[in-house]
Amino acid sequence: MVKSTIIARVADGLPLAASMDDEQIESELAGYKSQAKAIFKKLNTQSEPRCSIESGPYYLHYLLDQGVCFLCICDKAFPRKAAFSYLDELVREFNMSYGEEAHKASLRPYAFMKFDTFIQKTKRIFEDSRTQQNLSKLNEDLRDVTQIMTKNMEDLLWRGDSLDRMNTLTDNLRHHSEKYRKDTWKLNLEFLYRKYGIPAAILLGFLLVLYLRYKLF
Repeated sequence: MVKSTIIARVADGLPLAASMDDEQIESELAGYKSQAKAIFKKLNTQSEPRCSIESGPYYLHYLLDQGVCFLCICDKAFPRKAAFSYLDELVREFNMSYGEEAHKASLRPYAFMKFDTFIQKTKRIFEDSRTQQNLSKLNEDLRDVTQIMTKNMEDLLWRGDSLDRMNTLTDNLRHHSEKYRKDTWKLNLEFLYRKYGIPAAILLGFLLVLYLRYKLF
């Protein structure tokens, strides 16, 4: 499962938002959140846009988009495809809600903490076993790609490994990324239907009733 989420600015590592974790999770993940901050300091415009970093019993998955890093700490058993689809949802909503605001120089740390409401809602959806089963239908050839993009926290912090992208790897990933986008697009449609389908149907029905009453009476 997704244990915790942090959103930070790439340029200076400024934390913009985070999940509100309970005391037990906060205590359990204190060291791993410090590692996340260390990752933010290493990021730059040339860093890999998607990466998984192994640390103890967890993976720290991150996604870069428009100068913002979206990072989640997950159990190793939580499917990697589900983790990145979860981050994709956060990216879409965050960009729609805040957009250019995230890059204002006057921002204080955790300026967008109310985004936690969407984080918690999305986390519950992705913890649903049916969502994970649907995500498992993504092309199996993506498995090797994600393994290539995996790093070890010890190598990153103590041996000085870089998070910069390798040009040869980037070229090889273009074809896989296109296939990934097509598959995730289909899953995102299902995600939106599950989230908005029933309320939309109720609203349309209500509007139809009002229209008929107006026309008939």
